[in-house]
Amino acid sequence: MATNTSNTVKTASAASHAASTALTCLLDRFVAHIAVERGLATATVEAYESDLNAYLVWLHERRSIDDPRAISRQDVEDYIAALDQAGDGARSKARRLASIHMFHRFAVADHAAEEDASASIKAPKGASTLPDVLTIDEVTRLLDAVPVPADAAQAATLDGAAALRDKALLECMYATGARVSEAVGMNLDDLDLDDAHVVRLMGKGSKQRLVPIGHYACEALQQYFALGRPILEARIRSGHPERRAVFLNRRGHRLSRQSAWQIIVDTGKRAHIDKPLHPHTLRHSFATHLIQGGADVRTVQELLGHASVTTTQIYTHVSPENLIETYLTAHPRAR
Repeated sequence: MATNTSNTVKTASAASHAASTALTCLLDRFVAHIAVERGLATATVEAYESDLNAYLVWLHERRSIDDPRAISRQDVEDYIAALDQAGDGARSKARRLASIHMFHRFAVADHAAEEDASASIKAPKGASTLPDVLTIDEVTRLLDAVPVPADAAQAATLDGAAALRDKALLECMYATGARVSEAVGMNLDDLDLDDAHVVRLMGKGSKQRLVPIGHYACEALQQYFALGRPILEARIRSGHPERRAVFLNRRGHRLSRQSAWQIIVDTGKRAHIDKPLHPHTLRHSFATHLIQGGADVRTVQELLGHASVTTTQIYTHVSPENLIETYLTAHPRAR
C-alpha cells in the first residue's frame, strides 16, 4: 500500500542526523544563499529546505550516499520514481524536482560536485488542469453575500465592523488579483484611494508592484476605514495594535491568511456557490475575467506579479460557453 509522502518526510533535525556532514553543510550553504544573497521569501526558503531535507534523507537511507559527488543521474531518477510510488501528484513532483535542480546547480557552483546529476531530468507531465474560476455573476453573488450593516449603529458593533472588513477584503482581492498573503500583508501606506487609486503589493521574493484598484473596492475600503476598522483597532487588550495593517481581526491584530481563507469559504456558503472556494479562486477569477474582457497576457502578467508569462497563459483558456457562442456566431454552417 502506498504511503503518503508527508509521512516519510523528515524534519531538518532528522536530516541532520541521517544525512552526511558534507550534504547537510552543503544544504546549509544553499539555504543561506537563497535566503540572503537571492533574497527569496521566507515561505519559499522553507519550502526548498523541506523538499531538500526529504531528498537528503532518502539518499542517505536508500543509497548510503554521504557526498554530493556520489549522487548520480540514476539516483535522482529513482528518487522521483519513489515519490510517484508514495502518491505524490505531478505538481508536487515537479516542485520537488525544481528544488533538486537548483540544489545541484548550486553544488557545482560551490565546487562541491563536478557535474549536475539532475541536469537532464525533466519533470513528469501531469494532466492539464484549469484553475477554479467563478463566473462574473458568481463573483457578484459572493461579494453581495457579505452581511454589511445597514446603518452606523450596526457598524459600531463588533459583528458590523467585521462585516465591513470582510466586504473590503473580498472586494480588494477581486479588484487587484492579490494573493492572500499580499492582501493580509497590506499596510495603510500601501493604499492610495484618493488620487491614483492604486495599491502597492508585496509579492514573492519581496518584489513590489502597483496595481489599480476599482471604484467598488475603493468604496468598500473607505467605508471600512471610516466605520469598521476603528472598532477592531480598539479591541486590543494588551500590547499595541498593528496600526499599519489594513485588515485587522477581532482582537485588533493583523488578519491571518487562515482567517482570510475562512472568510471566503463562509461567504461562499452564504452565496450558495457550490464550486470549491479558496483565496486563489478570486485571483484566478480576476485574471480570467481580464483576459475575457480583452486584456493582453503581458498586462495580466504584470498585474499578477508573475515572473514568467508562461504561468499567466493558463488563464487564456476558453470557457465552454464562450467556445459554443463563438462557434455558433462564426461558423457559416453552425445553424
